[in-house]
Amino acid sequence: MNTNIKATNMELTSAINDYVNKRLSGVGKFVKDKDGMIAFVEVAKTTNHHNKGDVFRAEFNIEIAGTKFYAFSEKEDLYKAIDDVKEEIVRQITNSKERKQTLFKRGATSVKKMLKGFSDRNPFTSKY
Repeated sequence: MNTNIKATNMELTSAINDYVNKRLSGVGKFVKDKDGMIAFVEVAKTTNHHNKGDVFRAEFNIEIAGTKFYAFSEKEDLYKAIDDVKEEIVRQITNSKERKQTLFKRGATSVKKMLKGFSDRNPFTSKY
């Protein structure tokens, strides 16, 4: 796993660095090839004129085998923002994985029906 962590308008402490790496290792559980995973993480301290106090932003930009996943979160606590982004990235990865499996299964079922002679539909062109 290749990780690049950037801090904007704040200092990147070892505690923040360890926390981000811990959360990224949790994301790694859902990935088959952990060595092919590239993660760009940005933590920032932003000020919005609508919100009072400090507002922290966490962004995860992860590339897994050519597929890119992006999520961000803005919270009053940096650690809550990082947790929120981790949950969103995991949701995106699992949905993508389920979608691929569903499409493969539908295609395989269609080919099987065609080979058995139950259907005249061509699974490659979706026409009869």
